[in-house]
Amino acid sequence: MVSPSARKAAVRKLVKEQGYSERRGCELAGVSRTAYRRALVRKQDEERLRERIRELAGANKRYGYRRITELLRREGWVVNKKRVHRIWKQEGLSLPRRRPKRRRHGPTAQPALRAARMNHVWCYDFVEDTTERGDKLRMLVVVDEYTRECHRILVDRSIGAEKVVDTLDWLFLLNGTPEHIRSDNGPEFVAGAVCDWLERAGCGTIFIKPGSPWENAYIESFIGKLRDECLNREIFTSVLEAQEVVENWRREYNEYRPHSSLGYLTPAEFAARCREEEVPHRPDPFGRPPVSLRDQGDDSRRCAAGCPGVDRFRGSTLERS
Repeated sequence: MVSPSARKAAVRKLVKEQGYSERRGCELAGVSRTAYRRALVRKQDEERLRERIRELAGANKRYGYRRITELLRREGWVVNKKRVHRIWKQEGLSLPRRRPKRRRHGPTAQPALRAARMNHVWCYDFVEDTTERGDKLRMLVVVDEYTRECHRILVDRSIGAEKVVDTLDWLFLLNGTPEHIRSDNGPEFVAGAVCDWLERAGCGTIFIKPGSPWENAYIESFIGKLRDECLNREIFTSVLEAQEVVENWRREYNEYRPHSSLGYLTPAEFAARCREEEVPHRPDPFGRPPVSLRDQGDDSRRCAAGCPGVDRFRGSTLERS
């Protein structure tokens, strides 16, 4: 019994059913007589706000009330998180409680090199999933550790060293060459073709210790969000459908989803601020001209334009002939 409404209800019950005086009832419930007598005044936009919160919670089932509050502010609502949390609880909206993590004692592991600026350290890793028929899907995920921006999620049946090089080559041309890239010791990452190409491109490699995924914490955190908000909610019938849905989610993550570690800015907004403050991208080591922002936007929509599907990930399903 911590909310004011619950305390007022307790006072009314003490006065009407138990025969206590109003003064004594307020003392027992821990509420002042002024607060008890004050009539509840609801704001005029209360019902519209309540309806909008239900709509956002239904469209973004893995968002909590803090992230919903930020989305409301972006739409022009003047609300604080306490008001949203009150309505959130009254509507019975909640996320499943996470199982408590085991606390281990000992020295805290630190990454070999912490990103200090945009394009300082990238990280990449593989994610695996299956189609409706049980066929394996592999996904190559590339993330900038500083801006948290996901540059690419490549989906295919199998991804070897050659496809890794082709993906990085295109991303370096679009976003500039990072100073370092972090990965585990998977065969696709330690392959001679990948390491030699990264050395020619002027990008240093950082390999984590075997069996130490916490040293690549940023990519592990991103993969957890990818599974929770996309992969665990979707059933894929083909590689084409998986690429479309995952690409829509990637754009939503970069451009729509507020990130708590960035002060509830989206990764795209935070990256735009970094571009305004920093010098232009490093020159391409192979002497190629930079790709314009218009070309970059066209490339990000290439999958959506080349196959039947939807414009957004949220609540989307592909059209099947």
